[in-house]
Amino acid sequence: MTMIKTVVPEAASRFVQFVNASPTPFHAVQNAILRLEKAGFRKIREVDEWEKDIKEGGKYFFTRNQSSLLAFIIPQRWKPGTGVSIVATHIDSPNLRVRPISKRSKEGYLQVGVETYGGGIWHSWLDRDLSLAGRIVTADKTGSFASRLIKVDRPLLRIPTLAIHLDRDVNDNFKFNQETEFVPILGQIADELNDSNAPKQTALASSIQENHHPALLSLLAEELNVSPEEIHDFELHLYDTQPSCLIGLDNEFISSPRMDNLVSSFCALEAMADSEESDGNVNCIALFNHEEIGSVSTTGAESSLIPTLIERLSPTPAAYGKSIAKSFLISSDMGHAIHPNYETKHESKHKPKMNQGIIIKTNAKQRYASDAIGSFLVKKLVESKGGKVQEFEVRNDIACGSTVGPMLSKLGLRTVDVGNPMLSMHSIRETAGSHDVQHAIDLFSALFEGFSKLDQSLSLD
Repeated sequence: MTMIKTVVPEAASRFVQFVNASPTPFHAVQNAILRLEKAGFRKIREVDEWEKDIKEGGKYFFTRNQSSLLAFIIPQRWKPGTGVSIVATHIDSPNLRVRPISKRSKEGYLQVGVETYGGGIWHSWLDRDLSLAGRIVTADKTGSFASRLIKVDRPLLRIPTLAIHLDRDVNDNFKFNQETEFVPILGQIADELNDSNAPKQTALASSIQENHHPALLSLLAEELNVSPEEIHDFELHLYDTQPSCLIGLDNEFISSPRMDNLVSSFCALEAMADSEESDGNVNCIALFNHEEIGSVSTTGAESSLIPTLIERLSPTPAAYGKSIAKSFLISSDMGHAIHPNYETKHESKHKPKMNQGIIIKTNAKQRYASDAIGSFLVKKLVESKGGKVQEFEVRNDIACGSTVGPMLSKLGLRTVDVGNPMLSMHSIRETAGSHDVQHAIDLFSALFEGFSKLDQSLSLD
């Protein structure tokens, strides 16, 4: 009997480790920090005058609100007015989030009130083993407060479906109410009544003690090794506890949550961490939050993050204008691979396939920011690494999604939209090509290594 020889793409294996450790944007930022620091990047803070201390060849990063990150490398012979080569991604994904007042109970069950975030395929969250991750504001005995990350590494919650015996038509037209029929079960009420570790009500306790089940607060406190009374607030997300993994006869696919858009974020991070001195531009990655709900926040793509960086590096109007004109931004977000069961959902000549290279996304209505110049530059960068490019345009009778690209192009930055092809986008369990992880890293590395020289060869204005 002949055994099938399997290949495990190294970059995909590292992505699996990253996504398994990053159930929320907070964790993704923290893991990005660890990767950058290992590569010699130095943390700076927006509240400091860091621009006075930057050095040629220096590697730096800063974060905002634990949920977005910018990292950049200063080239040799740098001066104000230098262009910036940017890879912009987002690190949020559709999921369920615990409500500020989450305490629910019905028919003997402890339940947790949740809110939907983004445009998820919500039925994929049913009958899954779910847990909690996020950040918690705690106090210590000195009166100081800290925001601490938490990831409960065991199944806690479940949203059960109704037995087919009680709904014989469920397979004909399945729909459910996201408010009343989408409430996770945490346990049984008897468990809370018998919980000797339930937090005691005190005059110092905030309303959080009243807004959530005592058993839930006790569990969170135990995870952080604090008392329940030391918890003052939290921001908790539900996540699927089934780990990301490689699948397929030859490990050609990744089965994972949050690939939209942690794949792009991981690839940008890897290219930046391995990047040395550029050929002229400042090299930069921007990992944004809140793309799935419009990017309108202090940590989203419409915030001041990129303008702040360029303004602080090029503080005069003339230098800022020069920098914008010399800059180039690749907006990287996952794209739609052709689906063998729904091939008519793609335009007949635009059918990207997994493991066949980067997609350039184009839309005449500018839902994607790509144009002929940006596409040409990406094609040349991919070519320099021996890779291939695929094209994607949506059908005229299907609404086109969008990315951070169009909103960042408003700054005057030349922008192109790209992505890796995938299936089941916005499901709790998505599928992408394992070889495409390296394809994206190669593109971003080519941008950081050779964009300025390539740009000088292009005659435009």
